[in-house]
Amino acid sequence: MKKWIEAARLRTLPLALSSILMGCFLAAAHNQFSWTVAILAIVTTIFLQVLSNFANDYGDAINGKDTEARQGPHRAVQSGAISARAMRNAVILFAVLSLVSGIGLLYEALKDATFQSFLAFLGLGVLAIIAAITYTAGKRPYGYEGLGDLSVFIFFGWVGVLGAYYLHTKIFDSTLLLPATSCGLFAVGVLNINNIRDIESDTLTGKHSVPVRIGRDKAVVYHWILLTVGMFSSIVYLLFTDWTWSQWTFVLSFPLFIKNGLSVNRLTNPKELDPYLKQMALSTLLFVILFGIGLWMS
Repeated sequence: MKKWIEAARLRTLPLALSSILMGCFLAAAHNQFSWTVAILAIVTTIFLQVLSNFANDYGDAINGKDTEARQGPHRAVQSGAISARAMRNAVILFAVLSLVSGIGLLYEALKDATFQSFLAFLGLGVLAIIAAITYTAGKRPYGYEGLGDLSVFIFFGWVGVLGAYYLHTKIFDSTLLLPATSCGLFAVGVLNINNIRDIESDTLTGKHSVPVRIGRDKAVVYHWILLTVGMFSSIVYLLFTDWTWSQWTFVLSFPLFIKNGLSVNRLTNPKELDPYLKQMALSTLLFVILFGIGLWMS
C-alpha cells in the first residue's frame, strides 16, 4: 500500500483542489452553494489527479523519460516498485472512477438543467480524463512537446473554477475568468519549477518542456511572469467588483509567491528546487483559502 500511496503523489492534491475550492467559495459568496456538489466535485478532482499521477509515472517509464539523471523523487515503475502492467491497470481503474464520480456529480448538479448542459460538462469531463492520460502516455504525449503548461492552465484554472461555480449556480460569469486565471497561472508555476529542476534530464531524454525550449534563464523570467500576472489578475477582479476591505485578505499570501520566485531565481542546484514545488502548491491553496475568507467576511 505504501508504494501506491507514494506513486499517487498526494502532495499534488492541494494544488488540484485549489481551483475547485475557488469556484465553491465564489458560489457561496453569491448564496448558491451545495455541500453535495462540493464534495462530489472534490472526490472527482482527487480521482483525476491520482489518475494523472499514475499515468505520468507509467508514461515516463515506458517512454524512457525516467532515468538515473532525473533529479526528482524516483518513480514507482522506473524504480521497479510497481510493474508497468499493474500501473496501467491502476490508470484504467482511476479513469473509470473519475468517469463514474463525474457522472454522479453532473447528475446531482445539473438535474434541473438542460440536457445540452449535461452533455457539455460530460464532454469536458471526458477531455479531462484524456488529458490526464495522454500527458505522458500514448503515441504522441503532448507533455513532451511543451504543451503541458497550456493544459494545466486550462484545467487547473478556467475549467476548475468556472466549472465548479457553474455547477453550483448554473451561471457563467465572465469576470470570474480573472480569479480563474490566477489559479491557472499559479498551477503552471508549480509545473515550471518541476521542469526547471529536470531541465538537464529532460534535455537528455528528448522531453521538450518549456524550460528546455527557452533555457533556464528565460524559464526563470517566465516564472516571474506567471507569478506577477497571477497576483495582478486577482487584484483586477476585485477592482471590477463592489469590493470591501475585508476581501483583500488574499494579498497576505503574496509574500510567499515572491519568496518562491526569488528562490527559483537564486537556486541553481536542481535538488534544492524540489521543496519549492510543495511551497508553491501550498501557497496557491493558502491564496484560495484567504480569498474565500475575504468573501465570507464581506
